Amino acid sequence: MGLGATRDAEIPIGGTPAESRKLLDQTAAAVLAAESRRWDLAGIEDVSAVVESAKKGELLTIGEICMVRRMLSAARKVGEELEATAAAGGPDSFGRYSPLLEILYDCDFCMDLQWKIEYCIDCNLSTILDRASEDLEIIRSERKSNMEKLDSLLKEVSAHVFRARGIDKPIITKRRSRMCVGIRASHRYLLSGGVVLSVSSSGATYFMEPKEAVELNNMEVRLSNAERDEEIAILSLLTSEIADAGIQIKHILDRVLEIDLAFARASYTRYINGVCPTLSSDHSDGSCDAEANHVQLVDIESIRHPLLLESSLGHPSDIAAPNFMDSASLNNSMKGLTSRDNSGVSSDFPVPIDIKIERGTKVLVISGPNTGGKTASMKTLGLASLMSKAGMYLPAKGSPKIPWFDLILADIGDHQSLEQNLSTFSGHISRVCKILDVASAESLVLIDEIGSGTDPSEGVALSASILQYLKNRIHLAVVTTHYADLTLLKKKDVQFENAAMEFSLQTLQPTYRILWGSTGDSNALNIAKSIGFDREIIERAKQWVERLRPERQQERKGLLYQSLLEERDRLKAQAEKAASLHVDVMKLYEEILHEAEDIDNRQKALMVKEMHHAQEEQKATEMQIQAVVEEFENNLEDARPDQLNSLVRKCESSIASILEAHQPGEIEFPGRSDDASYLPQHGEQVHVKGLGNKLATVVEETGDDDTVLVQFGKVRVRVNKNDVRAVVNNRSQASSSIPQLRRKSQNNNEELQNQVEGNKDEGSLYGPLLQTSRNTVDLRGMRVEEAALELDMAISSRGPYSVIFIIHGMGTGAIKERVLEILKNHPRVVKYEQESPLNYGCTVAYIN
Repeated sequence: MGLGATRDAEIPIGGTPAESRKLLDQTAAAVLAAESRRWDLAGIEDVSAVVESAKKGELLTIGEICMVRRMLSAARKVGEELEATAAAGGPDSFGRYSPLLEILYDCDFCMDLQWKIEYCIDCNLSTILDRASEDLEIIRSERKSNMEKLDSLLKEVSAHVFRARGIDKPIITKRRSRMCVGIRASHRYLLSGGVVLSVSSSGATYFMEPKEAVELNNMEVRLSNAERDEEIAILSLLTSEIADAGIQIKHILDRVLEIDLAFARASYTRYINGVCPTLSSDHSDGSCDAEANHVQLVDIESIRHPLLLESSLGHPSDIAAPNFMDSASLNNSMKGLTSRDNSGVSSDFPVPIDIKIERGTKVLVISGPNTGGKTASMKTLGLASLMSKAGMYLPAKGSPKIPWFDLILADIGDHQSLEQNLSTFSGHISRVCKILDVASAESLVLIDEIGSGTDPSEGVALSASILQYLKNRIHLAVVTTHYADLTLLKKKDVQFENAAMEFSLQTLQPTYRILWGSTGDSNALNIAKSIGFDREIIERAKQWVERLRPERQQERKGLLYQSLLEERDRLKAQAEKAASLHVDVMKLYEEILHEAEDIDNRQKALMVKEMHHAQEEQKATEMQIQAVVEEFENNLEDARPDQLNSLVRKCESSIASILEAHQPGEIEFPGRSDDASYLPQHGEQVHVKGLGNKLATVVEETGDDDTVLVQFGKVRVRVNKNDVRAVVNNRSQASSSIPQLRRKSQNNNEELQNQVEGNKDEGSLYGPLLQTSRNTVDLRGMRVEEAALELDMAISSRGPYSVIFIIHGMGTGAIKERVLEILKNHPRVVKYEQESPLNYGCTVAYIN
C-alpha cells in the first residue's frame, strides 16, 4: 500500500503548518525507531477490495476471510511492538515515540472478529472446522459413519466380483456423485438389480451401483449437500461480520499506511543524510511566536538538489535499506556514499548552495550566465518547500528554516505546443496567467526566464509589471532572468532582492554558487569564447553589443528597416529569375523524358529477340551433350575395365568440343575500353557513361578542355572525353546464358574428373566412380522390408567389380539404417562409402 501511494503521488502533505509539523515529528520518531530494531510491515495486506466485496453482499472465500484475519493480527502486532520499543527506552522515550504511537491509539483491532475467524476456520489448511457450528459437527459425524458403511459394502461386493472373474482387480470409484464398482460387461449378471452409472470408452467395463448401496449413496448425497449448505452459512456469517467491521478495518489500513510512509521518510532521511527543517508561518499559532523574530525568512545552509544528489549517491538498493541495518553499519555506509559517488567523483557534486532570504523580501530576482545554475537553485528551493510540507528531511546542514507555503506554483521550462497553437512566449505567459489567478498570500511562486520569448523591451516591461503585481499578493516570488533592467527594481523598492550566480572569469566556468545581493551578467560572449568559437565571431558580436546600447536603438531600427527593404527587392528579382529558369528546365525535362521512353522500348524489344535466340542455342547444346552422355552409358555397359579410362576421355573430348563451338567471344562493354588515346570523331556514335551508357552522336570533337559535345535525341550536352567510349561490334549480349551453360558443363566435367582421380587408389578394377541410371537403386518411398528385398536383388544381379549407387534419402533414417546393415553383412560387398556433404541421401557400394 505504501509503495502504491508513493507511485501515485498520494503521500500526505500538510494542509496547515501544524499538519506539516506533525508529519515531521512522525519522521523523527521513525528515524529513532529504525535505529533500535528492524521493522517489517510486509505481513499487512491490503484487504480494501475484500471489505468492499463483503459490503456488496458477495460471499467471501476462506482465503479472503483468512487474509482479513492476518491483516488484523499483523497490525495489532505492529502497535504492540512500538509500545514495547518505547517502554524499553525508559520513561523519556514515550515522548519521542508518541508521534508514531498516537497513530494507532484510536484503532479498534476487532479482536472479536479475529477470534470468530480463528474459531471457525483453520487458515493453515484453509478448511472450516467442525466446531464452527453444532449442525456442521453432527452432519460431518453422520456422513463419516455412512461413508464407512458404504465403503465396507462396496469392498465386499467388489471382492465378490473379482473372485467370480468379473474384473481383473477390484475397482471402487465414483460416477455421477455416487460410489460404485467396476465389472465386465459380460458379467453384469453378478450384480442383478444394480444400476449402471457409466460405461468405459471401450464398452468393456460397466460401473454399477449395487442395489444394496442405493440407499447409502442417497444418504451420502443428502449429507454432502447439507454440509455444503452449512459451510456456506458459516462463510456468510463471517462475511457479514467483516462487512459490519468495514469502517474499523479501513481505519486500521489508513493508520498502518501512515506508519509505513513515516518509516519510508525515515529511510530516505538516512539515505540523503538529511536534517529536520523548522517551519515558520506568519499565520502560525503560539508555538511559532519566537520564530517571528528571526531576521531570515529563508535560511538554508549547504542544501543540494535532491534529484542530483541521488545520482551521486547511487540507488538506495546499492546499500541495505535503513530499517534492515543496525545504526553503526548504516552510518558507515552513508558516510562512504556521501563522500564519493560511484565513479569516484568527490561529494562536491551537486554543489551545495546557501539560500538566505531576509524577512520582508517579497520578490527575489536571480541573474547570471547560462548553465550557471539559476534554474537548478530555484528548483531546489521549490523542492525543499514541498519536502518540508510532506514531513521529509532536507539534504542540508545545520538547522534549516523555511516558511510554510500553502501552494508552490511554478512556471519552469518551455511550454510551447503545436497541438494547442502555443508559441514559446504564449505557453509561458498562459502559465503565468494561471498562477496569478490562484496565488494567495501564503504562496511561493517560481518563474524561470520571466518575460522571455518576445521583444526584449516589451518583455522587460511585462515582467516588471507582473512582479509589481505579485509582491502585494503572495508570500514570496523567485524569478530568473537575463534582463538587467529587472535587477534595478531593488533600487526603487526594498521588497525586491537580487541574487547572482557566480562566474569565474579566470576559468570562464560557472561555480554554481549564489551571490546574495549582487547582479550578474549573462557572460554569453565569455562562455562562447571558452567553448572555442572563432575569434572573429566573438569580436563581431562585441560590436553588435555596442550597437544595441539603448542610446543607439533608434538609429539601429532605421538601418534595419532600410536593410529589410533592400533585401525584399533583391529576393523579388531572384524569384522572377528563378521562375523563368524553371519554365525552361521543365521544357527540357519533358524532351528528355520522351527520348528516354523511346530508347527503353527499343532496348526491351532487342533484349526479347536476343533472349529467344540464346534459349534456342542453349537447347541445341543440351541435346548434343545429352546424346554424348547416352552414347557413353551404352558403351560403358559392355566395356572392359581397361577400356573405361579411354571412354571417359573420349566423352570429355566430345563435350569440350561442343562447348568450344558454342563459346561466345569476350564481350566488350562500353566504358571498359583501355584505349586512353581514343578521340571521338564528328558524326560518330558513342556510348556515354553519364547517360547510362546510352548511344549518342558526336556533334563537336574534343576541345582544349577535354570535353565532347554529344547529342542524345533532341538534347545536346557536353561531357568529359573519359566518359565517352567507342561502339564495339560484338556478338549479341543476350547470349549471356551460353557462358553460364558452358561453366555449368565445365563444373560437371571437373567433378567427374575429380571422382575418377579420387578413386584411382581403389584400383583400376572398379573403373571410374560414375553414377548412371543403370547402376542406381532408388529406395525412397518404400517400406523397410521392401527396400531390403530390392537392394538384395540389385546386389545379386550386378556383375563383378561393379559399383551401386543406393539412394535412401534422409527421412526418418529407418531405410538408411537397414541399407547400412545389409551392406555390412553381405558377402559380395567389399566396402561402402556413406553419404557426403556433396551427396546427401546416397551410399556407394563396391561389389566383388
